[in-house]
Amino acid sequence: MTQRQIPKWSELKPLLRTKPITTNPTERRLQKALTIADLREVAKRRTPRSVFDYTDGAAEAEISLRRARNLFLQIELQPSVLRNVAEVDTTTTMLGKASALPFAFAPTGFTRMMNHEGESAVVRVAERAGIPYGLSTMGTTSIEDVAEAGPHARKWFQLYVWKDRAAGEDLVKRAAAAGYEALMLTVDVPVAGARLRDVRNGFTIPPSLTAKTVLDAALHPAWWMNLLTTAPLTFASLSEWDGTVAELLNALFDPTMTTEDLAWLRSIWDGPLIVKGVQTVADARRLVDAGADAIVLSNHGGRQLDRAPTPLRLLPDVVSAVGDKTEVYLDTGIMSGADVVAALALGADACLVGRAYLYGLMAGGERGVARATQILATEIVRTMQLLGVRSVSELDPGHVRLP
Repeated sequence: MTQRQIPKWSELKPLLRTKPITTNPTERRLQKALTIADLREVAKRRTPRSVFDYTDGAAEAEISLRRARNLFLQIELQPSVLRNVAEVDTTTTMLGKASALPFAFAPTGFTRMMNHEGESAVVRVAERAGIPYGLSTMGTTSIEDVAEAGPHARKWFQLYVWKDRAAGEDLVKRAAAAGYEALMLTVDVPVAGARLRDVRNGFTIPPSLTAKTVLDAALHPAWWMNLLTTAPLTFASLSEWDGTVAELLNALFDPTMTTEDLAWLRSIWDGPLIVKGVQTVADARRLVDAGADAIVLSNHGGRQLDRAPTPLRLLPDVVSAVGDKTEVYLDTGIMSGADVVAALALGADACLVGRAYLYGLMAGGERGVARATQILATEIVRTMQLLGVRSVSELDPGHVRLP
């Protein structure tokens, strides 16, 4: 029979531990977020539905996005044991320069809609983390203001080709004058994808004050207060717009652009050129032959053509075809550091993350972006250690099994 006794204070005392009290509510929220999925849940609670859905959603039935995420989830990692992994080097090379982590912050449109701190907050985190940041043509902070916010950050300017080529040329020249390192041409938006969540939510730029949004304001007062009491949205590339995102894209972007137009772009930009939105091996070869310094395998986060090729599935074939001629990056579906490691093992030189840091931004502004970066970095290091690799260069296809 078990003998019981009343514990003595001397036995209980070592078990009693108090946690430091965090008085700042933002810090409390972020400390509890252990994964990007956790940040997503915080973002969903703190952001108006239409804004959250703009970030979280994809095109039509959102099949492309689900397939991308599911493929990452189905990957089987192949560890090698009994390796000295006390120290892990996450440094990689992007466009011939060192990046402290093997990913960059992807360009995202209308970032100050997610949180009033916007692009300036993101570039400051990128500067501290030692990784590149891409400012979107459809950003809500000017080229010059982003440069001022992150003077020592590696800044890339993402360009859509406009019907008004003179306006596009002006943007390129402004980026060059402001010290941007590279130009990222996005080629998968000849017309806007059918982003049905935005249509159903009546989402406009900026948000319209309707009965629905006024009711939503009561549920998210801090977000609306920040929107209404900070400076009006300033677009990186245009003065103002009053309409839906799809209407804006279709009004501005040139669906007639072809590979031959890259020569025009080269005539006005002499720095590195990244082409984003590559979805076939044939196009990868064509763009490398046309002079791309790097390509991004991407289906625009599933936001353009639904049922488009899944970038991770395409990656090994593209690397085999052009990996010795250009740098190959990958985006779409990345929600963890393990996802980044898997892409690197399959041959990507680096990854771009977008939604992951936007969830952090919505959850807690600049501190939320920093938390997202910390989560991804920690997961990358731990995954590499458990795989038995000490540097990014040691990752190879033998560490990954695709379904």
